[in-house]
Amino acid sequence: MSDESTDEIPQTLPLDAWHRARDGRMVPFAGYWMPVQYEGIMAEHQWTRSSAGLFDVSHMGQLLISGEAADEALETVMPGDIKGLTEGRMRYSLLLNDSGGVLDDLMVTRTRGDLYVVVNGAMKYDDIGHLHEQLPEDVTLNHMDEQALLALQGPKAVDALSRLSPGVERLVFMTAGAFRLGGVSCWISRSGYTGEDGFEISLPASAAEAIATLLCEQPEVKPVGLGARDSLRLEAGLPLYGHDLDPDTTPISADLGFAIPKRRREEGGFPGCDRIQIERAEGPVVKRVGLIVEGRQPVRDGGVVLDGDGNEVGRVTSGGFSPTLQVPIAMAYVPVSLAAADTTVTLQQRGKLFQAKVVPMPFVPHNYVRKGA
Repeated sequence: MSDESTDEIPQTLPLDAWHRARDGRMVPFAGYWMPVQYEGIMAEHQWTRSSAGLFDVSHMGQLLISGEAADEALETVMPGDIKGLTEGRMRYSLLLNDSGGVLDDLMVTRTRGDLYVVVNGAMKYDDIGHLHEQLPEDVTLNHMDEQALLALQGPKAVDALSRLSPGVERLVFMTAGAFRLGGVSCWISRSGYTGEDGFEISLPASAAEAIATLLCEQPEVKPVGLGARDSLRLEAGLPLYGHDLDPDTTPISADLGFAIPKRRREEGGFPGCDRIQIERAEGPVVKRVGLIVEGRQPVRDGGVVLDGDGNEVGRVTSGGFSPTLQVPIAMAYVPVSLAAADTTVTLQQRGKLFQAKVVPMPFVPHNYVRKGA
C-alpha cells in the first residue's frame, strides 16, 4: 500500500520538525512534506534489510468504523472476509468500483469490536467520501486525524520494540493489539510495506516526537525515508496505488486474487463481482508481472511493453534499481500470453529499447514472522 503525489500546497505532519532536525530531505508527497532520505536511499535500504528502519507514515488515513452492522456494511464495498475477522486480526482488502476496478487498497483490523482501517494517504479523503456515501446511517466512521503512524521495519525491529514494549514479540504477521510504549497507549500491528518483519504503531500525534526519538535511541534503529520505502516495497513485489493499481485495474489482473476469499467469491455481493467472476473463470486480458531488466539502467513508471512487431501491448507501472539484487527490476502489465515466467519482453522508454525477463514475485523473499516464538 502507498500513495500518489498531489498538486496542492503540502501540509506538515507531526514529525516535520523532527525530520528536518535530522537532515531529512523533504519533498511533497501525498499532500504532505515528507522525508525522501536522510543519509542516502541505498544505505537506508540496506540498513532496513539488516537491522531496523523507522518510517513516518502518518500521512496514511486511519479510520475507525463502528456499529452492529459494520461488518456487513463493509462487505458491500470490499471483497474481503470482514465478518470472519476476530479480535486483533488483520486483513488486506480493496475498495472497488462497480466495474471491479480498484479505488484503493487498505488494511482492516478488528479492535475491541470495531474495525480499524488504514488507507492510502493521497486517497484518504476520497475514501472517506466514498464510504460515507456507501455505508448505512447506523454505521459510524471516525477519521482518526489526531493519530500518528510509525512503521518500524527490519529483522531487528522486534529486538528494539520488545525492549520498550514487552509482549509485542508475541504478535505474528497480520495480528495486532494494544500496548504501552514509552508510557503512551499505542495500537501496534506486526505488519508493514517492506517485505521485512516489522511493526506499525498508531499513537497520539502529540506523542510522536517523543516516541520516534525513543525508538531511534535504540542501537538497531535509524530513520528511513520514502526512497528506501519504495525500493523495499518494489523488491517485495507490493503494488503502489496510483501506479500498479487504479480504477481501471481489477484485482485479478493485478494478481491480487488472494484478497477475495472463497466465501466472498461464492456469495458475491461486492462491487464488480460479476466481472471479477468472469475474469477468474476465463482469465484477465492483462496481468501484473515482475521483470528483471538487462543492463544497469532502470525502466520506470511510464515505460511501455512492445510486441515482436514493435506495437505497444503493455505498460511498466513501477521500476527501479534493486539494491539487494544489484539489477534493475520493474512491475508491468502485459498480455497473459507474455506473463509466464522466463518470457522475454522488449521495453521502451524515452526512445531507448531494453530487454527484460518475466520473473516470479517477490523479487526478494518476504521475511514475515508467521508463527510465535
